[in-house]
Amino acid sequence: MVKRNIQNNIRRLRFNADEMTQQKLADEVGASRQTIVAIEKGNYSPSLELAFRIAHTFKIPLEEVFIYEHVELPKKK
Repeated sequence: MVKRNIQNNIRRLRFNADEMTQQKLADEVGASRQTIVAIEKGNYSPSLELAFRIAHTFKIPLEEVFIYEHVELPKKK
């Protein structure tokens, strides 16, 4: 079985960007603050378009915002 997990650095990036608020980021990327909260918590995976808009806001590559983990889980017997 394979577990796929997407981590993100949005909270750290916001802090490093003069402590940008979730609302400011939401306004910049055209999303709601609740969407940004859900993405930061890992409860929601953004669309590819939104992911690129977030990366563009911080002027960094997409893979520096989102980290994809592919983990093989042991098979149950």
